[in-house]
Formats: sequence, C-alpha cells, structure tokens
Amino acid sequence: MKHKGNETDTIILKSGEGRTYNCGTMTAIFKADENETANKYSISEWWLEPNSDGPGAHQHEENDEVFYGIEGTTSILVGDSWIDLAKGAFLRIPAKTIHDFVNRTNEKSGVLNFFIPGGFERNMPSIVKWFEENK
Repeated sequence: MKHKGNETDTIILKSGEGRTYNCGTMTAIFKADENETANKYSISEWWLEPNSDGPGAHQHEENDEVFYGIEGTTSILVGDSWIDLAKGAFLRIPAKTIHDFVNRTNEKSGVLNFFIPGGFERNMPSIVKWFEENK
C-alpha cells in the first residue's frame, strides 16, 4: 500500500520502490521529499556498484545530512578524512562540510540518506543529465 501527497499522509514503500534516478554506477531512490514532508527533510537510498565513485566532493550551505549504512561498506569523505560506513553504522555531516562517498569494495553498497531540510531532489534531473553526458 502506498499513500502520498502531503505531509499528513502515510507513506508505505516496499523495497526498491520510490522515485529512481540512475547516475551511471550510482542509483538514487527517493522515498520521501519536500512535497511529502513540507520541506522538513528528504529521504533517499544511494546505491553504488562495486569499485565505483559517488557524486564527487561537495558541500551544502544550509543542509545537514545523515547517512546510515544499509548494505556493504561505503567510504565517506568528511572534511579531509575518509570513514568506512558499514551496514548498521550512522554518520551525521553538518552543513558546510565537504563530503563525498564511494564504494571501494567488490560488493554493492548502499546508504540511507536524510537531507535536512528537504529539497535536494530538485537537483536530481540535472544530476542524471550530467551523468548521461559524462559517461
């Protein structure tokens, strides 16, 4: 069962369900975003194929991010240090902190991401386009 529409509705999604964005060897699946949360947060899964790069180092001026390991081990850059985030591990990255994530293993890895406040999903069409043009 799936209910969505506004921040007062219940959202129920099965594994793999959501708005999917293919970015080369990285796939994002948005579970809830600004439209369903009154811009309070966005929640998405980020999946990386074995031995693949993520989005590249970047920072967000006004948004905190939370990462939770859901499969394999994802290496996450926080400032100038890399942290290996294994399944079940938690990481909070405050706004204005340079970060990135990659998969340096021979197995698929995935993280659950909370973007606070919401709105990151607005960038996804241009991110997908960039990956299509820069294969």
